[in-house]
Amino acid sequence: MRKAPARAQAKTKQQIVSEFRRTEIVNAARTVFARRGFALGIMDEIAREAGVAKGTVYLYFKSKTDIYKAVLDHDMKALKMSTLERIDAVAGLKAKIRAFVLVRLENAEANKEFFRIMDSASDNLSFTRSQYRDWLREPVHRLTLEIEKAARKGAIRRLDAEKTAWLVADMTRGTIQRRLLAQNGAPVAADAEFLLDFTWASLEARPAR
Repeated sequence: MRKAPARAQAKTKQQIVSEFRRTEIVNAARTVFARRGFALGIMDEIAREAGVAKGTVYLYFKSKTDIYKAVLDHDMKALKMSTLERIDAVAGLKAKIRAFVLVRLENAEANKEFFRIMDSASDNLSFTRSQYRDWLREPVHRLTLEIEKAARKGAIRRLDAEKTAWLVADMTRGTIQRRLLAQNGAPVAADAEFLLDFTWASLEARPAR
């Protein structure tokens, strides 16, 4: 078996180190943003939290805006995987909708200080509708298939499955935004159940007249 050239091995090792360092900075930035918001001098604090020189941070990110967007992208992709796992772990459409809503509300509650930046800061920190749809596309598609399956079985009434799945996603996002603005919000589970009950009432099959 032929050995890979030493130069190729060194490059692979450098890539691993680079990815590890970038992840360290992203994780440190998440902590600092949650603690301090989008404040002046925050690049110094991110560097201290990551245990690297400030210049090292700038090797990976041009600005704190770039770091913030990297944290957001990383966390939204992780949330996508977590949402898919929670949906797949339960049976039945109602349980799957509950799982979708609950995992996203729980995530927002755990990271509410970080997400408040997104709601209160300038437009260049907000994600676009295209990004929002990309992060949600696979979980929403999973819900769409379950809605179609339940409709075929007669468990719910027939309607546009994809529009319904996106409506569940949009209502969940609206609930998250309301919770971020509230001083004393309801428990996460209570808001999840309210949204589930509201959704399910509109899906239930109606008796023939």
